[in-house]
Amino acid sequence: MVSSTETQQTELLQALLQQGFRLLSQGRIREAAECCKRALAIKPGLVQGHFLIGLVALEAKDRKTALRAFGSVTRLDRGHSAAWAQLAKLFMSDGQANRADAALVEAIKNNPDDPLVQDLVGSVYSMMGEHGLAGNWFGKANAGRPGHVPFMLNRANNLVYHGETAKAQALLHKIIVLQPNSPQAHWSLAGTRRARNHAHIEQMRALVKSAGQQPRSRAFYYYGIGKELEDLQQWDEAFDAFSRGAAERRKTVEYDEAAEVDLFHFLKENFTADWLKEGDTGHDSSAPVFVLGQPRTGTTLVERIISSHSQVESAGELQQFGLAIRRLSNHQDPRRFSSGYFAAALGLECRKMGGLYLESTRRMRGDAPRFVDKLPQNYLHIPLILKALPNAKIVHLTRNPMDSCFASYKQLFADAYLHSYDLEEMARHHCRYRDLMDLWRERFPGRFYDISYEQTVADLEVNARKLLRFLELPWEEACLRFYEQDSAVSTASAAQVREPVHTRSVGRWRKYERQLEPMLETLNQHGLA
Repeated sequence: MVSSTETQQTELLQALLQQGFRLLSQGRIREAAECCKRALAIKPGLVQGHFLIGLVALEAKDRKTALRAFGSVTRLDRGHSAAWAQLAKLFMSDGQANRADAALVEAIKNNPDDPLVQDLVGSVYSMMGEHGLAGNWFGKANAGRPGHVPFMLNRANNLVYHGETAKAQALLHKIIVLQPNSPQAHWSLAGTRRARNHAHIEQMRALVKSAGQQPRSRAFYYYGIGKELEDLQQWDEAFDAFSRGAAERRKTVEYDEAAEVDLFHFLKENFTADWLKEGDTGHDSSAPVFVLGQPRTGTTLVERIISSHSQVESAGELQQFGLAIRRLSNHQDPRRFSSGYFAAALGLECRKMGGLYLESTRRMRGDAPRFVDKLPQNYLHIPLILKALPNAKIVHLTRNPMDSCFASYKQLFADAYLHSYDLEEMARHHCRYRDLMDLWRERFPGRFYDISYEQTVADLEVNARKLLRFLELPWEEACLRFYEQDSAVSTASAAQVREPVHTRSVGRWRKYERQLEPMLETLNQHGLA
């Protein structure tokens, strides 16, 4: 029989938890944390109390406390799918791929019907580059809790990735009706179609000036405004918006240029021609085609040309090569690339690396004999790819340095390319990249194919034929009609690649020549402009 004291205690705990969740929803983090402390002082093993601490810690950006709290939940309740899903997302953010894999298995073990869990699982699959599975989970979350803006945003972004632009636009419009001040929705909408008038621009301008906007929110609005002004060929106003957006975004990221310099130095010192000859031989598969380079240089265009061939499937921008390195080495640095990451890769068995990459891409690459992995940053992995997958083909995009740098500068990225929010930082990064590619060319002659963006858009058929010869694929006319594909596109240019080849972007930087002087001068100092 339950005593009155136990009943009162249970009622008090429930009241504290309800108050804590309510305070958290109002952004009153400290008060919510105090409710958690009071509840756990009464009952240290209270599962909901530890879970609420995890949520409060996430809101406070205290990742260590969040990891401890959700870990406590899973020790107290092994079947707590929501805590496992939160852990999976935290582990992926920290670069701990093996722990993320294990947590994700636990999160989905009991086929959770909680929309929050479903959305989290979708987010983790997105971080792993498995966008098809992510879309399924986002769909479930939206069906389970229709009209919830965060879930709708994730679903809309996934629809854009899969080329379902009309559905994405409709969903983004719904989001803006439900929540007019939704920076990411406005920015995403601007990227899905070409602006025809100033209506949406004025709407975003009013919102960016409204009270309480954080730097990240202002960045979304400014980049959306800049994109639409550029659509309308209002160059000076567009650049002003891009530069404001870059300045706001730069406030929110920690770009360690010294660490990047150290990384490039490590690559040059360790990945030599002699290193490539040493040790075990890689996996003999000839299925992968890596399309790489700098972002916004035509990698998606070339991927679409190749994957229009009947023998090739588009797998998108895969994280799987890097994840194979992390899984085999158990490297746990949250930074995507660092000298420590590549030091961990040096000691791995190349056949295992290639085999794990192929196994982990199986779901994304379909049944065709060949598939394209279009992650631009794989240029850093070139020596490792050559060793782990010696029969793979590597295609490297080249583009005018100013067009390349400006194209990145005017793009808001998710969590990569942190150098791109300052003109001179962007230019210095580009110089390091070009220097590294020159070295790879010298050390590994003939092992990858350079293709010029400018030459390709100027004469598509000639360059497409050369490209297919390098890939040892027979010519197919469908490769000239790449824009007819309806498969997924992981790119900031998702809308543009669904139209025929054009030269509008060639020399685009000259519209902004005066404003881009610091970038031009930095490139000139390195002999690139």
